[in-house]
Amino acid sequence: GAHCSRPRRDVAMLSRAARTAARFRPATGVRAMSMHPVTALSEDEQALKDAVQRFAQDRIAPKVRSMDESATMDPQIIEELFQQGFMGIEIPAEHGGVGSNFMSSCLVIEELAKVDASVSVMVDVQNTLVNNVFAFYASDEIKEYAYPRLAGDTLGSFCLSEAGSGSDAFALGTRAEDKGDHWELNGSKMWITNAGEAGLFLVMANVDPSAGYRGITCFLVERDQEGFSVGKKEDKLGIRASSTCPLTLEGVKVPKNRVVGEVGKGYKIAIEILNEGRIGIASQMLGIAQGAFDATLPYLFERKQFGSAIGDFQGMQHQYAQVGMEIEAARLMVYNAAR
Repeated sequence: GAHCSRPRRDVAMLSRAARTAARFRPATGVRAMSMHPVTALSEDEQALKDAVQRFAQDRIAPKVRSMDESATMDPQIIEELFQQGFMGIEIPAEHGGVGSNFMSSCLVIEELAKVDASVSVMVDVQNTLVNNVFAFYASDEIKEYAYPRLAGDTLGSFCLSEAGSGSDAFALGTRAEDKGDHWELNGSKMWITNAGEAGLFLVMANVDPSAGYRGITCFLVERDQEGFSVGKKEDKLGIRASSTCPLTLEGVKVPKNRVVGEVGKGYKIAIEILNEGRIGIASQMLGIAQGAFDATLPYLFERKQFGSAIGDFQGMQHQYAQVGMEIEAARLMVYNAAR
């Protein structure tokens, strides 16, 4: 009897579990519960990824070593990036951009980083920081002016960091004084990406130091403005072709209509944009890791020791399986954040 009742109890338990699950199941049925993995790409996303991959291999790869050794970004590469639409991915099509989304920006950044991290970070800053500041905060007047340039031929820089601010990015020494019909900017910036080639600069300055971070305001500054200068490019250990430069502002006059967002709300712009920018940087790191992995794996099966390819040894298999798994786990997190 005991042996007969146990299966019935098990069935009863399974039935109760099934009824409980049914209460949480969508009315549309089990088929609706199936989900695509976050790494699954749409047809347009896959086409974009393939296009970037071809461009990176054909146009960038042959120049990576020379650009790194000379610590210089090839101007032709920059021109071709604009021609391909990779500098204005989220800028609306009516302003010369691609009119795509943030996920597309991250895919482009990742694919470029597989071949060259310097090109990737240049494109990253342009799309995830500079272009998005204009998208989310700029007036229509500023967008009409800046969008065609940013999508067409002009690099931008996001200028927050200063030598004296340390880990407190909002302890700014750069000041903006209200002169009635314009603002006058004085101060300096450090470690500004793309500054060597940029034509437009989003400069964070404080209009009221007594208000602390609540005085920080975002100003649009042109490269050729009087009193504005770009310093010597940093000689970095890595990502050398990407320019990182100091800036000096001495009595730079900025028209009142070139304030991006609201006066005193620059800190909000910086916080929100840098949060998106971190996903872009994660995409770059993902691409670097995948590129290194893709370059290394074939060698494991070319290199022979003790009569076998070293990739066939279990100790090596454990290592490259672990690395491959970690890269894929990172991709899941990055894509989930980007979407």
